[in-house]
Amino acid sequence: MKLGKILAAGLALVAASSVFAADPITIKVGDNWNNTHPMAAALDTVFKPQVEKGTKGTIKVDVYHSGTLGNEGDLWGGVRNGTIEVAIVGTPMNQEFPTMMISDWPFLYRDLNHAKKVWTSPIADEISAEFHKKFPSVHMLGWGPNSARTFTSNKKLTSVADFKGQKFRMPGNPIHMGIAQNLGASAQVIPLGELFSALETGVVDGQDNGMVTVVSQAFNEVQKYLYETNHIIATLEILVNAPFFDKLNADQQKVIRDAAKATAAKAWDDYIASVDKDRQYLKGKGMTITPSTAADQQKIIDMIKPLTDKLYKEQAWAKPLTDKIRAVK
Repeated sequence: MKLGKILAAGLALVAASSVFAADPITIKVGDNWNNTHPMAAALDTVFKPQVEKGTKGTIKVDVYHSGTLGNEGDLWGGVRNGTIEVAIVGTPMNQEFPTMMISDWPFLYRDLNHAKKVWTSPIADEISAEFHKKFPSVHMLGWGPNSARTFTSNKKLTSVADFKGQKFRMPGNPIHMGIAQNLGASAQVIPLGELFSALETGVVDGQDNGMVTVVSQAFNEVQKYLYETNHIIATLEILVNAPFFDKLNADQQKVIRDAAKATAAKAWDDYIASVDKDRQYLKGKGMTITPSTAADQQKIIDMIKPLTDKLYKEQAWAKPLTDKIRAVK
């Protein structure tokens, strides 16, 4: 009888451990930010420990920051073809899947908390499902914050009129390029990893990024002015290679999905809390920071209206989706 109980207990232990039974797997996670960016930091403090603990050590997570695995285009290509298991990117795929332009839609949110509510809501899950249909080799697991974008420059930039004639580095998508051009500036695409040098050597006068990125990339060392326009509250997406992910057992998949959601939520909270601190830090480093007034923002909205009108005309999804996002309370 005792032997039977011992055998039964042993079989139960084997069955329990078999939930995660597999040779240890190491997954590479790549981003383009140093570990002070809230999204990058959350990979270290939430995603990595939650996955490793939740899978009882059967999955090991190696995080590579600051473009170690390549620029954003490289990360997108790598997660599609499976050379990188997990990548955190913005919108390098928007030409193939224009709905991703929603991540860069100008003046879409009431504030940062509104943006967080949207991208931790079913709206995010709906777009993620559409995304997987378009790109079957990739699952989208979470939407975190990039930043509320501002403009910086070495030339005077304290009003809307100051954009005229300046050269800005902008991300390579039609919204960012169009904003700069409609404000009277010229736009040039430069990878983030090359931007510090381009600003330092005068290839461009300025750039647009959130203050968190200005701090993490030390752009304050090569820029004098920051105009706090908050024209775009941009997102970063957590992507996983689908052939890799789909081979995992259901419990491992759930751990990774839950960790991605928790990572995005933590990053939103930390980013929202960081804005005032980053502003004070940059002021302390000697940057001239000018908040945009409601009148300034309305002037920018009016000046970029040809761009937004064109987008609404060309993209049938845009009006219903932006209306749905603006309605989130």
